[in-house]
This record gives sequence, structure tokens and C-alpha cells, in this order.
Amino acid sequence: MSLLVFKPEGIFCPPANVYIDPWRKVERALITHAHADHARWGQRHYVAQEHNEQVLRARLGKDISLQTVAYGESISINGVRFSWHPAGHIPGSAQIRVEHRGEIWVASGDYKVENDGLTPAFEPVPCHTFITECTFGMPIYRWQPQSVAFAAINQWWMEAAAAGQNCVLFGYSLGKAQRLLSGIDPSIGPIFVHPSIAQMNEALAAVGFQLPATLPLSSYNRKLHGTGVLVLAPPGAADGHWQKKLEPYTDATASGWVQVRGNRRRQSLDRGFVISDHADYPGLLQAISATGAEKVICTHGFTALFSRQLREMGLDAQEEHTLFMGEGGAAAQEETE
Repeated sequence: MSLLVFKPEGIFCPPANVYIDPWRKVERALITHAHADHARWGQRHYVAQEHNEQVLRARLGKDISLQTVAYGESISINGVRFSWHPAGHIPGSAQIRVEHRGEIWVASGDYKVENDGLTPAFEPVPCHTFITECTFGMPIYRWQPQSVAFAAINQWWMEAAAAGQNCVLFGYSLGKAQRLLSGIDPSIGPIFVHPSIAQMNEALAAVGFQLPATLPLSSYNRKLHGTGVLVLAPPGAADGHWQKKLEPYTDATASGWVQVRGNRRRQSLDRGFVISDHADYPGLLQAISATGAEKVICTHGFTALFSRQLREMGLDAQEEHTLFMGEGGAAAQEETE
């Protein structure tokens, strides 16, 4: 019997009788991170890395049954040892290491290998079997260093301010928004945030993450603040009435999908900046190689293509279906909470 199996409820560990990131209601859920497609409402009991506590309570209910663990800390359930290790995806994101009778599996959740300076950096975990996402598992997806993207965002903001425009930049409320805040130049002008981002900022500040000062979007007043401000908002809030009071403004998105021409145009935005909280194609290969895994299981993303590429490289790779949606797919759920 495999140490981890894919069932209709989620990724199941038979000897421990627990699930990792289940998408249906179960008794005990081990959580890799707090995005909505990995941390679902309604589980009887949750176990997650400690940085997730305030975010999970904000999203799932303050009275949820939640146990938290530090990075590297292990717990034993029915003789199976579980530990949480940095995934580099968003604050609090973790890979879950599962060890039983000498066999080691790692369920990586979502991850990226570039150190963003905010989230604890990805830590390769040696294992026999590695469950990997492949959201951007095609050779066309190759990210530039994030410093290049942030320089472009700052330039866009400065040019807009000089032209008497405001800027609206879209990024997910949890993870992307905080990464943007940690990388942009706050000296250019005031930064306003949508309420859902403000809520996540407060939850992360409560567990020690430090971010630049921001103002609530509702407080923006043209007579008081003028133009040249930057507004961060989640993708699900686009086309809201709040944007009218910002006119004239220019808008943009920060996403890995704008690496491919046409994706930004389909969103009817002025600009697109390639910043993703998921590994690009070389990053996926780097992470997989670093684990030394003999077997790789590919989930959400270009699973068929990526697993075939891994097999051509001599790896034992297969694909499995999950309800995880990766970058873009989770936005509809995540940003309406």
C-alpha cells in the first residue's frame, strides 16, 4: 500500500488515517498553506504551520479546531511522522514530509524556489516520492529575477504619477499582495489596499510579518491625497465601483500567466508584470532534482505534459487529478471570501 493515495476526499495517508489539503470534509486535515483551494472550510480538525493561525481563523472561523507546528517540528500520528518544511510559496506555506517504516514521501503543496525576501525560502526535502504541482510546467514559463519585475512596477508607478494618474495593481489578497508590498518602493507615494488585503496584512502582522504602512482604500480622497497613489486590490474586485473615484488611473496585474502574450489583453488591463508565487519550469525541475526522489507525482497544472517530460528525462513520473487550482484558478474562490 502507498504511503499517500489520492481519494475523492483528497490526499490520504492510510496508516495515519489523515488527509493532506482535503477538498471534502474529513476528520483531520493537514494543511500546506492557507489558500482557499488547499484549506477548505468544514474540516473537523486542522494542523498547519504556525504562521497560518491568524489567516486560517480569519478565513475559516475564529473557533476552528486548529493545531499549529513550527517549521521542522514533527508530530506522530499512529506511528507516522509528519513535519512541515518551507515551501517558499506564500507566508506560512509548507511542504509536508511523511515518514513511515523507512519510507518518505513529501506533499509539496504549492512552492517556488526563488527567495522573495518575505516568505521563508524553499527547502529541498530528500524523499522517495515527491508530489509536485506543475502550474507552470511548460518550458515557456521562465521567470526573470523578481528585482527586474519590481523595477518595472516602480517605473510604471513613477511615470503614472508624473502624468497625474493613479495606479491600480491586482494581486491575490494572501501572498501576492504582501510580496508586492515588500518589493515596491513606498517612497514613490501613498499605498492604499482593498479591505480583503488589509485583513490578510493584519493577520500576518499578528504573527510577526513586517510590511510597509498602507491606507484603507475607503479613505482615499482626491482633494486630500491627489493623484499618483498606488492601490493594491485582488483580481476578484476588478470592475468595482471603487475604481471610478480613482480616475484617471492605469491598471495592471502581477501574475505568471502574463508571460504568454494575450493573457493580459484578455483581462483588458494596461500592463502585466510577471511575478508568480509558483515555480517556473526550471524551478520545478530544480526542486524535483534536489529531493532525489525516485518517483514523482504531478498534480494541478500541465500534468500530462510535465509528467511525460519527466519520464523522458528518466524519472518515474505519473499524474494525479486534484481539485487544487493553482495560480488563477483559485482566484474566484479565494478573493470572494
